[in-house]
Amino acid sequence: MGQTYTHVLANFTSINDSQSYYVVDVDKDACAVADEPKYPSSFGITLAVPEWEAICTAIVLTLIIISTIVGNILVILSVFTYKPLRIVQNFFIVSLAVADLTVAILVLPLNVAYSILGQWIFGIYMCKMWLTCDIMCCTSSILNLCAIALDRYWAITDPINYAQKRTLERVLLMIGIVWILSLIISSPPLLGWNDWPDIFEPDTPCRLTSQPGFVIFSSSGSFYIPLVIMTVVYFEIYLATKKRLRDRAKATKISTISSGKSRFSSKEQNDQDSVSSDANHNDNQGDTKLRSSKDKKKKSIKTTSKTRPIRKYWSKDDKSHNKLIIPILSNDNSVTDAAENLENRNTSSESNSKETHEDDLEVIESSIAKVQKRQKTSQQNTVYQFIEEKQRISLTRERRAARTLGIIMGVFVVCWLPFFVLYVVIPFCSSCCYSNKFINFVTWLGYINSALNPLIYTIFNMDFRRAFKKLLCIKP
Repeated sequence: MGQTYTHVLANFTSINDSQSYYVVDVDKDACAVADEPKYPSSFGITLAVPEWEAICTAIVLTLIIISTIVGNILVILSVFTYKPLRIVQNFFIVSLAVADLTVAILVLPLNVAYSILGQWIFGIYMCKMWLTCDIMCCTSSILNLCAIALDRYWAITDPINYAQKRTLERVLLMIGIVWILSLIISSPPLLGWNDWPDIFEPDTPCRLTSQPGFVIFSSSGSFYIPLVIMTVVYFEIYLATKKRLRDRAKATKISTISSGKSRFSSKEQNDQDSVSSDANHNDNQGDTKLRSSKDKKKKSIKTTSKTRPIRKYWSKDDKSHNKLIIPILSNDNSVTDAAENLENRNTSSESNSKETHEDDLEVIESSIAKVQKRQKTSQQNTVYQFIEEKQRISLTRERRAARTLGIIMGVFVVCWLPFFVLYVVIPFCSSCCYSNKFINFVTWLGYINSALNPLIYTIFNMDFRRAFKKLLCIKP
């Protein structure tokens, strides 16, 4: 920030009534941050806000810190203790959770004290380390979000090849690059690229350096470049997901229609097979009844031929089946003819019996083939139903994934964009003055992203929910 120096003349009257003057250089911030009022408290210390507001602020910020710590610890433990989550890509989420956990432990508690007290009481070295950790951990959190976006993009656009490339070594390498970049972006102020004072007074503010070059460098590496990458990547993911949903919807519709046709044709074929089977069954039943009738009539003829002559009559319609219709008494001269005819009939009956047996075997084989065909058709219908169910589940998951992507980008932009806009504006606008309350609000809005990340990346995942319930001993 620009600094102005005003010369204040102090007029003192000495013992001998002579006047002496001395010049005091007052380092006055252009935004007059030091003009913020101070409030006494029952704790014997001055506060930057009224006591009731300080208590409420401490409670709210402490709850945010606790939720951030608990949420990210649950994420880490879930990945390492719940078997379905022990997959390579979830190590990105572990790295993100570690970054957010570091923010909650190393950065947020000191910021609570600084926001309530309105002054830094921990010394210059602690200030430098705190600011460096702040930049590094927040940058790591954002870059991990970027790495997760790239991982999902490659998995969706090139699933076959990337499935082979997504090894543990590759994932750990990407995570290592994220943390190294975070360290590179945050370390220059420690090496001299800063405007921190050489002497740190109790009322000296502990804030990020306002060197224009470092502000552009750090804001670009920490936020704006990752924002552009994530925006492009998630837009491509959205388009790919939308295209896949459209293609699968068409495929589902086509498979449903073809499945319906298959089921209709198979039903029609089954009906035909049933009619054919019934017809064969009736024919066989008729032949069986005929053979039984023949045997009975044969015995009857043998019994009566010795006493009474017979004459046989055949129906014209049933002549091909050799059906005996009416046995009629005849004269004695026809007995010999009847015996010969019966002998011929016995030979014909044996031949017909053999043919009928072969026909029965053919009918049985045909029936078995038809049953197998029906079973195959039933299995095909079951497969169609299984595929349709799998596609329906897949479509539901991808719709949920597309919705999750929108939430991720929305929360990320809402949380971090105000802070980085303010971070870039302040060094280049010396006349732009903002209150401490506004600066604290924008800063904590970015910190809240570390508390929301575990919710966003896990609340839509059934395995994470089950792992959380298991860790918290909550029965499903």
